[in-house]
Amino acid sequence: MALATKSGRNTARPPAAAPTRGFWASTIGKKTVMAASGLIMLAYLVAHVTGNLKVFFGPEEFNGYGHWLRVMGAPVLHHQWGLWIARIVLLTAVVAHAVSAYQLSRRDIKARPTAYVHRRKGASYATRTMRWGGVVLGLFIVWHVLDLTTGTVHAGGFEEGRPYQNVIDTFSTWYGNVIYIVAMLAVGLHVRHGFWSAAQTLGIGNARRERALTFLANALALVLTAGFIAVPVGVMTGVVS
Repeated sequence: MALATKSGRNTARPPAAAPTRGFWASTIGKKTVMAASGLIMLAYLVAHVTGNLKVFFGPEEFNGYGHWLRVMGAPVLHHQWGLWIARIVLLTAVVAHAVSAYQLSRRDIKARPTAYVHRRKGASYATRTMRWGGVVLGLFIVWHVLDLTTGTVHAGGFEEGRPYQNVIDTFSTWYGNVIYIVAMLAVGLHVRHGFWSAAQTLGIGNARRERALTFLANALALVLTAGFIAVPVGVMTGVVS
């Protein structure tokens, strides 16, 4: 739409950017996407560790849980539809989280091409932890899927529908234990820093709630890390066999 000025010239009004595109292009938009996708993944981790701990109740309980994952939503949903919906939502969250994190990192580097003379140790440590922790977790997810979902790199004879035995096979090898435990330590550090950052981005955190949020972030990280690591430790010590 052209507007006439006093001089008689027409000035073209620049087209308004699409709301969605403008939101994603902004720094706060990317941070919001990163925070929301992070909370989706956190909810998945809580559900996942709860299911994993069923391994301590024996093969019947754990295999039954694995079967339920494939029929959840029945009879409304067909076989494995619920599981695939969950996988698609989780994969979308992982991709959105990784892309927004990468683009924010690149934007931050461009904004300050010269390194700070005085670095804040806490902020620098948290940034490095989140960045490298994300890389470690990305690689772990690929290995974990190939190990216990498709069986491509599984140590023993992978058996579809027998997750209990598959878990024992994986954690009966030294490298399976090392990979898993290192990745779960990275999960704990990622959750610890990420939960607090997400709360700040979404406007949940403030000066009065900072202590409570810090406690909750630490507690979540500790419980999740301990819960996940308990499974390989259980196999190594013979509690799960």
